[in-house]
Formats: sequence, C-alpha cells, structure tokens
Amino acid sequence: MPTTNENILAAQTVRGIPPTAYALSYLSIHALLEERAAMQANTPFLIYYDEHDNRSEYSYTVFITRVRANATFMRSLGVKRGDRIATAAHNHPDTIIQYFAAWMLGVCVVPLNMSEDNQRLNYILSNSGAGILLCREEYIARLPEFLPEHIRIVREEEWLNIPPNLVSSKETIINHLSDDALLVYTSGTTGNPKGVMLTQRNILADSDSILRWHGITTETRLMCVLPVHHVNGTIVTHTVPMLAGASVVLNRKFQTEYFFERVHREKVHIVSVVPTLLAFLLEAKAETFGVELTQFRYFICGAGPLTCELARNFEEHFSMRILHGYGLSETTCYSCYLPTDLSAEARKHWMHEYGFPSIGVPIDVNEMAIHDEAGRALGEMERGEIVIRGANVMREYYENPEANAKTFEFGWFRSGDEGFFKNDEQGRPFFFITGRLKELIIRGGVNLAPLEIDEVLAAAPGVKAAICVGFENDFYGEEVGALVIPSGTTDDASKNDILEYCLSKLPFSKAPKVVVFADELPVTTTGKYQRNKVKHLFAEWKAVQFKGRSPKI
Repeated sequence: MPTTNENILAAQTVRGIPPTAYALSYLSIHALLEERAAMQANTPFLIYYDEHDNRSEYSYTVFITRVRANATFMRSLGVKRGDRIATAAHNHPDTIIQYFAAWMLGVCVVPLNMSEDNQRLNYILSNSGAGILLCREEYIARLPEFLPEHIRIVREEEWLNIPPNLVSSKETIINHLSDDALLVYTSGTTGNPKGVMLTQRNILADSDSILRWHGITTETRLMCVLPVHHVNGTIVTHTVPMLAGASVVLNRKFQTEYFFERVHREKVHIVSVVPTLLAFLLEAKAETFGVELTQFRYFICGAGPLTCELARNFEEHFSMRILHGYGLSETTCYSCYLPTDLSAEARKHWMHEYGFPSIGVPIDVNEMAIHDEAGRALGEMERGEIVIRGANVMREYYENPEANAKTFEFGWFRSGDEGFFKNDEQGRPFFFITGRLKELIIRGGVNLAPLEIDEVLAAAPGVKAAICVGFENDFYGEEVGALVIPSGTTDDASKNDILEYCLSKLPFSKAPKVVVFADELPVTTTGKYQRNKVKHLFAEWKAVQFKGRSPKI
C-alpha cells in the first residue's frame, strides 16, 4: 500500500507531471516582485477604497518599495525564512504588503478571520506555530481573550513608523517555490479547524492557470470585495494581478451603495464574488451606471452555493454574466470555471438545464474526476465525490496525519463535495456540485442532495432566501426542514404555501416537511451555508412521523 506521502505526491501530480517538474515562470514570489518592480514601475497595482469611499493608489514601484521596507522590518524582529507570522487584520493595503513582504523572505502567513470566536482563534495561533502577530489597532483590546502567551504582538503603530523607502540589508534573500506561504484554516462546523499548508509553488501555479483562463493581461483591472483572510480574496484578486502585471481595486468591505459606482469609476473588468453578494445587489436593485454596456466582462462567482434561480434572476435583471467556478483552500483557490467563450445558448444549457449551475471545466493546473467511496472513477451523470489532483493541491493538512491519510487515500485530493459531470460535444467534462457529502440528508437510507432542494425553495412564494436542513427524526433517521427568510407574511398560511409549492416540484421524500422562519441564514464569511449549526431549530419535530402529502408546520 502506498504511504500517505506517496499519495500526497500523486495528488500533486497533473497529467503525469510531478510538482517539481511543473513549469512556472518564476522561481519564487521574490523573483516575481523584483521583475514587476523593474518592468511595471509607475503603472498602478493597488487602488484602495475605505468604508467612507476615500481613495488611495499604489503604483508597482510604491507598493514593492513598501514590501521591501516591511521585509526589512520583519527581519529586524528576528523573522527568518521558514518562520510563521499571523495577521489580525482586514482588507487594507498594509495587509497585502505584509503578505508579500513575508513571501519575499520565505515566511509563511497565518491570516486570522477576526469575526471568528475566541476559542477558534486561540486554537489557530497555538496550532500554527506562529511566533509573531501583526495586529491592527481595532483588535488590540480583544487580544487577552484569545492570545497564547508565547505570541509576540506587533502593533499597527510599529509598522506605520517604518520609513517607506527603508533600504534592505545587503544580506541575500534566498527563497524557493517549496517555501510555505499560507497556512489557512478550514471553516468546519464541528471539531477543530484543519490547517491547509500552501507553498509558493501552489500560489504561482494556481495564479498562472487562473490568469490564462480569464485572459488577464497588464491592461486588466480586477476588483476585490471578498475578505483577504480567505484564499479567494488573496489569490484571484492579488497574486493573479501581480503575476500578470495587472491592477486591482481593493475594497475595505462590500457596500452595495458604492459597488457599481466604483466599477464604473475605475473601469473594472472582472469582480470576484460569492453568491451572497449577488443576492445583496439584486435585492438592492443597485444602480449599475451603465457598466454592463462598457468595459465590464463578468463576475467570477464561487466559494458558496449558487442556485439556478439566483443566477437567472441576476443575469436577467443586470444583463451581466456570471462565470461560475469551484475550488477550495486545499487546492489553493479555483480548480475549474465555465469557459469564457460559451455562446448564450450554451451558457443557458450548462447553467440551467441540469438542476444545478455547472461549476465548469478543469483549468490546466489540475485534473478532476468523480469517485465512489472506494476511490473508483465514475462515469457521466453518476454522483460521487469530487476529487482533484494537480500542482495547486496543498502540501498537507498541518500536523494532522489522520486527516492527511483519509483525504489523500487514493492518490487524489478528496474534496468532501458530492457532484457529477457531463461531457460536451468536444469531450470536455462539465462538473456540477450537489452538496457537501457530510451535509447530505439521509432519509430512510436514501441520500438527498441539499442544493437540489435549495433550488426549489428559492423559487417558492414568500421566500426571500432559504436553505434546507436535515434534522434528526425517529422514523426516518433524518427528515427535511426548511429555514426561510420570508419576504412577506410569517403566519402558518404562508408556511403552508411554501410547503405546498415544494410538494408540487419535488417527491414527498425530498420535500421539506417543516418551515422555520429566521432573520438570517448561517453562513461563513465566504458565503458557505452551515446547515449543521441550525439542526436544533427543528428539534420539536424529532418524534413526528410525516405521512402522505400533507405537510405539517
């Protein structure tokens, strides 16, 4: 039997090419920065808007000069190649500068999501081996609640006093593609999070494949509204434009009132979003300032469940394209996208005719397949686990041999997501995701895909937003419930309308039996639903046997 290390190496191999032989243009992120400083000079790299709509701009020269100064500052703190530093931060130029400064030194960044609870933050800092925490001032007061004793705090005032043109020491900086670059922690709903270890090779390989898929050049401008503590905000809208010599508009936060105006003002071509943000824009009926008729290309959308209903409504209202894709932190970022050149008819086919919007075709950096529980490849339209192998697959789960053994068991990265694929006339496999395997509702021994039920709920009368939830039931093991944010009345009659609509579209076994109204749905900061967190809301129906076609409320 292959060892776990052998299985991981197999999972990092694409089309027979092992990771060390995978061709890349740069030997390190440091080498990339040095070339950009020489070639891009005074062209803009980073444009920043704070929450009050104040704008600042950083050319490649200014940005990389500050990266070098921060790298020198980090060295003065005793930070060296192979070390780890954590960041308690948010979307801000300083955060991006610190990431690149660390990578210039061959240092690994551990980004904290400061909306997480104290127990989780304490675990991440303790588990990661970070020795220093770069902390923005607004989070200082909270540190006693979660900070381990061994962590050294570096406050915002310390790096703000770094001379912007601080000259690096003459000591040669040596780093390599194999250096660890990011240690990000998964957003699981139970147990301790797993640390995903990504190398500089992972980042450059995935970034290169993403930029080629989207045709990103020095003339392209992207916009970041997603949190940079997550790989989507870091990779798609920062390392990709740096690799391409392009530019990015970084937003402190997503704000519907400023969104399209900034796209228009800055002549943005591509914005990376999650479905939740599309829903916010649609609900607000945001003014587009005509960007759909000018330079704007499309929204890259992934990281959360996009329904056919939301995609259709958004595209019809705004006359803008959504380019759906899929990936995980464990695969650096994206692994597949819809092709950018699909005709309107083909787009409609792949987005709306299979019950789920397609997540697209694998990009060059990796291969994808559907496996059964024994690691055997399945054919077209057969549901199983989405698996991936390629140069973008993580180095490992940090200090978690049990998770590594299970995840890489068959020489592929096992995503934990259920899906299927369908080939087009050219033989390209278009993949679809139907839900998390651990979130599958098992009713009477039959697996039910949550996203299929979500699609129906989204179109039900009186529903603003909704998800289905599998709750414990004495008769079937699990039953199907619906957690609904209502758009109108909240009485029993409106609940029955929703249930009857679902019964008209789904067989009784799949249809929700109970509706619970809520003010919000449980999601991570990247828009992924956390169904398991709300199972307790349906506890009173545990002993109820639902029969026939008469739903109960």
